[in-house]
Amino acid sequence: MLKDYLDNKPIFYDEIDYNRFPNIYNKIKTNFNQLKNIHIIGTNGKGTTGRFLASALNSLGFKVGHYTSPHILKFNERIWLNGSNISDGELEEAHLKLQTILTKEDSASLSYFEYTTLLAQIIFNSCDYVVLEAGLGGEYDATAVFPKILTLLTPVDIDHEAFLGDTIDKIATTKLNAVQNNLIIAYQKHQIVYKIADNLSIKNGIKVKKVEDILDSSDKEKLKNISKMLNLASYLEDNLSLSISTLKFLGLDYNEDNFLNARLFGRLTKYKKNIILDVGHNVLAAQSICKTLNYKKYILIYNSYKDKNYKEILSILKPIVSMVEIIDVKDNRIEDKKLLQKTVYDIGLRYKDFKVCDDTKEYLVFGSFSVVEAFLNLQKV
Repeated sequence: MLKDYLDNKPIFYDEIDYNRFPNIYNKIKTNFNQLKNIHIIGTNGKGTTGRFLASALNSLGFKVGHYTSPHILKFNERIWLNGSNISDGELEEAHLKLQTILTKEDSASLSYFEYTTLLAQIIFNSCDYVVLEAGLGGEYDATAVFPKILTLLTPVDIDHEAFLGDTIDKIATTKLNAVQNNLIIAYQKHQIVYKIADNLSIKNGIKVKKVEDILDSSDKEKLKNISKMLNLASYLEDNLSLSISTLKFLGLDYNEDNFLNARLFGRLTKYKKNIILDVGHNVLAAQSICKTLNYKKYILIYNSYKDKNYKEILSILKPIVSMVEIIDVKDNRIEDKKLLQKTVYDIGLRYKDFKVCDDTKEYLVFGSFSVVEAFLNLQKV
């Protein structure tokens, strides 16, 4: 079964071989149709941008696949086809087919994400458009090997420093090196990102456009209407604007109704009347949420991976947090609870262990996909 097979796959390698996956792909690439791949890179907003775009394209009558990661509760969330998450049966069928294409040695050498990426492309083989979200970085990400008609760059900020570098310059360069031909850039708070894109344009002949140069007054009016219809936060509006820019780049007419089913779960999602869920996990996400939710105080249900700057994240969220409730997450990447507790105390917030929500209080569940998953699993108990 696919689940058992993936459970034995490594998430990360101690030593990274940047040539392994491209070499394997080149051996088997004749098994994949030449699809209209749209690649999404960036730090935040890749998932929502992709779902906005994929939903709109599907609503316009195209066969569309959307590959996103990670998932919250079930692996099937990663592979969306024509309006629905892929079924267990379709996954197993694709897994069996991929096993016949790969050699045993190559199949065994692939990481969890690399194998999943190929699995998605097998499933998407009959699509008109495929929206591919990079998992980590850009240049060396598994999604980067496929031919693309367009790359979208969402906002870039500091994250995954151990893999991508500790400066915006390094991170943006790694991501933008994945661009093959055409690039649309979302609004960036770091001006260096634009400069790096311009340099790549000159060096590699890439055609670069900014969202603000594509959208006209009519598009902006439609954007406002769609945002109101979907009850979007301001930062989600930015992601929506990038997806609309893509439709215009493709020469497609659209209207507000094409986005009726475009929300992606876990992005400032109103789970209950007093509970908001968000899978954000970095400084940029915290800043966006604080800006959006600045009208009241929330109890923050939280935990963090060791490699995240959780002190800065909590400091940013402090104005909207009345109390931190630390939720247990089973993951070896999660920070030691005592260290997290000390940080919460040091920045002047109260804390306790999370047990259960009180219907009379407002909650924000935030910190990562794993935090939201742990919270939702507790609601089933």
